[in-house]
This record gives sequence, C-alpha cells and structure tokens, in this order.
Amino acid sequence: MLDAARDAADFAYAPFSGFSVGSAVRTSTGELLTGCNVENSSYGLTICAERVAVFRAVAMGARSITAIAIFTRTSEPSTPCGACRQVLAEFAGDDLPVYLGGDTDEVLLTTLGALLPRAFRLDHEA
Repeated sequence: MLDAARDAADFAYAPFSGFSVGSAVRTSTGELLTGCNVENSSYGLTICAERVAVFRAVAMGARSITAIAIFTRTSEPSTPCGACRQVLAEFAGDDLPVYLGGDTDEVLLTTLGALLPRAFRLDHEA
C-alpha cells in the first residue's frame, strides 16, 4: 500500500507548500484506491491526499475503509490532519490500520483510534 501511496505522491499538485502527499486506501471489497493532495491559490479549497482517496472510494460505491497508507516526502513520516482523521472516522473504526511512510525506510503503524480518540461518528449519542 505504501508503494501505491508513494506513486500517488508523484501526481500531487503542491506549488504553494511544496509538500507532496500520496495516499492509498483499501476498501472492504479489497479495492486499492489512491489520492494525492491538490492545492489551490485560494488555500481553503486545497484538499488532502487522504480525503481524495476516501472520496474516490466512496464515489465508486465503497462505504467501508479497512486500511490506509500515507506517504510524505519527508525524512520522518507525517500523520494525517484533523479533517482527514474525521473523514476516516466516517468510514472506518478505531482499529483502522494507518501506515505512515516517508523518504526513509521507516514505516510507522498506528490506528485511527490512536490518532483520533473518541471520534465523533453517526452513532454518537448526544
């Protein structure tokens, strides 16, 4: 999955930050879908690689993500932003494996629950 995320980072459009990110999600049906970050001169319209991959999966009919890999062109792997964590929580449980990779051979494995404890979900009680 990290190889697919690394390949996706090559397509990132990041002329403002220079921070290229690639992501790959696996759906409950086994499909592997990738995404890259796409920046915009109106910076609030920028979208992260993780959300591109999730939204692409949803657009193809998926409603469950079983794993995600995120690659950043950095010496240490980077974690997803808060917005991406919340989007992942919509389509995955706390035990979602999150693989993080960067320009070294180091691969970090964590879970969505570790990154976003007590996530707000559809079944959240008020």
